[in-house]
Amino acid sequence: MKNVDDLIESAAELAGQGLSKGEIADELNVSRETASWLVERGDATTDLSSQSTQQSAGNGGPQDIHVDWSAIGRDSKRMGAIAEAMADLLAKHGEDVDLTVGIEKAGGPIATLIASELETDLSTYTPAKHQWEEGDIEELGGTFSRNFAGIRNRECYVVDDTITSGTTMRETITAIRAEGGEPLACVVLADKQGVEEVEGVPVYSLLQVISVGKDE
Repeated sequence: MKNVDDLIESAAELAGQGLSKGEIADELNVSRETASWLVERGDATTDLSSQSTQQSAGNGGPQDIHVDWSAIGRDSKRMGAIAEAMADLLAKHGEDVDLTVGIEKAGGPIATLIASELETDLSTYTPAKHQWEEGDIEELGGTFSRNFAGIRNRECYVVDDTITSGTTMRETITAIRAEGGEPLACVVLADKQGVEEVEGVPVYSLLQVISVGKDE
């Protein structure tokens, strides 16, 4: 994706496929607020030209950064290399950790490769944002998949592709602790906010994306 028009078009396509705004946020690696704005822009600008869309997109839009890592995700060899590097960031936390938790959707495949690299079991967590359309996300709840390893009485790592505000990571850490587990460290491919820790748990990233500019 090269510009905001592409994001608006992709958001409209995903909405047309029945994805919630929270799922769209996950697919496009943007915040929920940005996903909502993109969907609304798609609805509002269906009959406008690309130039008009770009002009209006820069007016009053959300402050966010889109991270497109599809060049990595589409190739298993590249994914394996990235997962090896991410696993290396976690390895300092000792050999007793025997569980890696991937945050669905994108965090799941990465966590699978990291779990293989670190020789741990695998668990996955589906966050509440996948159900989110409007309103207070606190009223929703996430779930651990029963098809993977259990959490109770285990130290673990937490894996996702990107981190924006830290809300999803915070939710996951809270859910792990509620299940009797103990998250020791988190790792993401890209950090859009410079998040060093969440709920007392350190967060590592391969890339930190910093927006440099002056608000109009």
